Amino acid sequence: MPPRRKLNEFERGRAVAWFQDGVPKREVARRLHVSISVIVRLIQRFTATGRVQERRRPGRPKKTTPREDRLIERLALQTRTASSSIIRRQLRVATNTNISQQTIRNRLHGFNLRSRRPAVRPRLTPAIGQHAAPSADVT
Repeated sequence: MPPRRKLNEFERGRAVAWFQDGVPKREVARRLHVSISVIVRLIQRFTATGRVQERRRPGRPKKTTPREDRLIERLALQTRTASSSIIRRQLRVATNTNISQQTIRNRLHGFNLRSRRPAVRPRLTPAIGQHAAPSADVT
């Protein structure tokens, strides 16, 4: 079953205005391409509170601001193999925000960024500094 489509602020106001103009709830739902239960709950909320905004959700507030979240994302994208501890240190220097490594990982998962490790492959060229000494030409 597909997730319910949320109405934006404008659509919620429009739905209430149509309902107050006498348009049936089913017709309002059809015009906005949503389930009738969405409109019924919206009208109930409007008659009880006089508002069409959604109520605040319970839960712990985020420790980081949206600006800090964007910085975390940018730091991770700039250095793709940076660990959460490195990103945490860079964030603390830039914004003086002290958050845990787990919070960094949670934000990165929220941005759909996953952990990366460089691939281990055989070297195609010899390592620098391990070249054989040039042979002396004796003539």
